[in-house]
Amino acid sequence: MMKLDGIAAFVATADAGSISEASRRLGLAKSVVGERLAELERGLGTTLIQRSTRRLSLTNSGQTLLPRAQRILREVAEAAAELAARTGRLAGPLRLSAPVSFGVLHLGPALARFLVDHPEIEVSLELDDSFVDAAAGGFDAVLRHGAVGDNRLIARRLATSRRLLVASRAYLDRCGCPATPTELERHKGVLYANREGDWRFAAPEGWSVIRPRACLRVNNGLVMRDAAVAGLGIALLPTFFVHEALRAGTLVEIDIGVEAEGAELFLAYPRDHGASAKIHALADSLRRSFGDPPYWDKAAD
Repeated sequence: MMKLDGIAAFVATADAGSISEASRRLGLAKSVVGERLAELERGLGTTLIQRSTRRLSLTNSGQTLLPRAQRILREVAEAAAELAARTGRLAGPLRLSAPVSFGVLHLGPALARFLVDHPEIEVSLELDDSFVDAAAGGFDAVLRHGAVGDNRLIARRLATSRRLLVASRAYLDRCGCPATPTELERHKGVLYANREGDWRFAAPEGWSVIRPRACLRVNNGLVMRDAAVAGLGIALLPTFFVHEALRAGTLVEIDIGVEAEGAELFLAYPRDHGASAKIHALADSLRRSFGDPPYWDKAAD
């Protein structure tokens, strides 16, 4: 029979890559972690971790067990959190992922308020601009900018954001200010690398896509903003990236007579284990922190 402490030792060792580091993370003696691993292997009748003098590696059995063991620990933690929530107390780990730029600009203060209200929750936040697979990556929830096209996830809307065409005054003085979609196509654009046809604007017949000449393609909103401030070209960015630059005058909004497609922020979580009370509390807290309308749209106005 598998014991929970053995499963925890196995997952920690697999994640850490060594028994020494796993023991540090668990706050246990190295010998205790080693014995729990050995007991788990004896109970299962198979070797899970191949030990050598230089490194540890998972056997085929270990690779098969690891995702299930991670899910077991997560579900136990969620069950404990649900029971705690019934007493009005939220506690336990909460592993999150969010885009780098939005996390740097806006998540710090918002998460601080959440943790002040719920001091027994232990948040682990990973900032990553790649498309994080929440269902397979072991995250409790991920913050997404844009539609969540994954039927394994349930998404809760946190906030909306307008997207604006912006450029520096220096660029507009040098290259002129476009007043129509046709004029915009002749300008240089700072483009988001991970999304083709990103410049979408409302038109009588539906959405129209404008494709300017790219002076820079990059997968980070802050770099796009800074490139526009430096006068490299025109960028189409959510107000949560440019509201301070607009207020300071380092960027200017460009009006071409049609409105750009907006942006939305979602908190998404795997459908297979549902939303815990902690995720509901986090979503509610983030919505309150961002506001409705969000503070970045108010500042841009």
